[in-house]
Amino acid sequence: MSMSFTIIPTDKPSADISIAKEVSNLKLTESSSSIEDEATVLYNTIHLDEYGLSMEAFEYAWNGYRHLLENKSINRSDLLSICDFSQSSGEKRLYIIDIENQQLVTNTYVAHGKNSGGEFATKFSNKPESLQSSLGFYVTGKTYVGKHGLSLRIHGVDPGYNDNAFKRTIVIHGAAYVDPARAKAGAFMGRSWGCPAVPKKESAFIINTIKEGSCLFIYHPGKKYLLGSTILND
Repeated sequence: MSMSFTIIPTDKPSADISIAKEVSNLKLTESSSSIEDEATVLYNTIHLDEYGLSMEAFEYAWNGYRHLLENKSINRSDLLSICDFSQSSGEKRLYIIDIENQQLVTNTYVAHGKNSGGEFATKFSNKPESLQSSLGFYVTGKTYVGKHGLSLRIHGVDPGYNDNAFKRTIVIHGAAYVDPARAKAGAFMGRSWGCPAVPKKESAFIINTIKEGSCLFIYHPGKKYLLGSTILND
């Protein structure tokens, strides 16, 4: 059965782009301009602007991904997932990017915490029982079956911003309140207790795609995190 979240093909450029090969071989450069150039080429190759992801969000995600890769904090270089919380929850603001093949694997809805805001997420916390989302970089872990069915543990690696995620049981899981029908009706998505919950029908595909060592970035343009993250400012 064909589903809407299968790989979204993009046009390949005529010139051979070596980003994926370079990244997979860990040929990292200390030049910030080179990293920015890589981000720009990949962003334009996949046409991420057409799916609503800003260049700013992608650049921050790419910089953190490269930092984690260089420090061997992630063991999967093939994928980069981005939750863009600058967007309305009624928009498809989760992006799973296949870096090696320069493709967008899926673009779908994702919830934020109930105490982070209504349609838009504006407040974030690393505190237990805050019921707020936590910004920053995560490394995906193992799956388990819990009260929400198949779920994926994620480990926050941004000190002070999301490193309590495991203690808070912040996980990726499917939820009935994250449903494309809500967006079509003009309503924003339901909210979680802080987890980046995804549409129930897509959850197994998403979880099995990104599990066990890939990079996840939860982004918001607020300066407190962007200027304070050690990953982004090391």
